Amino acid sequence: MTAIDVGLLLIRLVLGATMLMHAWNHWFGGGGIAGTAGWFEGLGLRPGRVHAWASVAAELAAGFGLILGLLTPFACAAAIGTMAVAGIVAHRKNGFFVFRDGYEYVLMIAVTGAALALTGPGRASLDHGFGIVLDGGVGLLVAAVGGLGGTALLLATSWRPDREPAREPSSTGS
Repeated sequence: MTAIDVGLLLIRLVLGATMLMHAWNHWFGGGGIAGTAGWFEGLGLRPGRVHAWASVAAELAAGFGLILGLLTPFACAAAIGTMAVAGIVAHRKNGFFVFRDGYEYVLMIAVTGAALALTGPGRASLDHGFGIVLDGGVGLLVAAVGGLGGTALLLATSWRPDREPAREPSSTGS
């Protein structure tokens, strides 16, 4: 194994473990699925319970796929998609920096997923062991179209953020 293969393995392990922890938190943390569903509803994702379970499933698939290096561009697509939704729905309005609850963190995860899809998972992966070659432009295309396409579809069909109520025109007296 080369240094590049070890580096790709480390990236996959950390990114995969991070996605698994996201799934764990959505499933069991902060009130479990009901708490996650309520939070998602508050962000405008409706129905919240469906999105809570969908996030758990996508993040589990991403996490295990990345750790194992199995169908890596698809695992990257799941990471990109969930982070793009989080970035747009929850963090965009807060600016860049994570310490202000901005999109810095989710951007790093998504771009790391895209870069991994482009480079491939390395030799220490099930993709390599099974002879699955989906890297380079094809890998990036699968990850980007799958992740960002899924994001666009989800937002178009399910994101209904609360709008501020229209203000009554002020009376100028007459």
